[in-house]
Amino acid sequence: MRMTIAAIGRLKAGPERQLVERYVERVAKAGKAVALGPVTVREFAESRAERTDDRRRAETDQLIEATAGATRLIALDERGKTVTSADFAALLGRLRDDGAGEIAFVIGGADGHDERLRDRADHVFSFGPMTFPHQIVRLLLVEQLYRAVTILSGHPYHRE
Repeated sequence: MRMTIAAIGRLKAGPERQLVERYVERVAKAGKAVALGPVTVREFAESRAERTDDRRRAETDQLIEATAGATRLIALDERGKTVTSADFAALLGRLRDDGAGEIAFVIGGADGHDERLRDRADHVFSFGPMTFPHQIVRLLLVEQLYRAVTILSGHPYHRE
């Protein structure tokens, strides 16, 4: 099952990009055994609209268009549900087993997601009530994707 991360904001060269790339590679290698991966990361420029609602709308339009072919859509939003790593892995396993060809994960810009995107999403998750910059959310997500792969394959990376 392919996975796409569509994110508003571009990562600059540096440690965040290197870590994201490292986990993307880990998913590609380890995920083959459990039919998960690869992970594709698509970046989109932040809107320059003056009004918050206009920025949010423009960024949501980009994310919806970029993920139109995905079988399932998962939005990351600070108002979303928090889940354990094991529950996240179990969800990915169920989606894979149910025949989802591609899951798209969307990360909004500084103003968050437009309501249309949250309504369209199959799941809306949060990494907690704190606000994180998109670079950190992207890193947290790709690490959790790798963790899910290791949980599903029985690898000892994840400990409870």
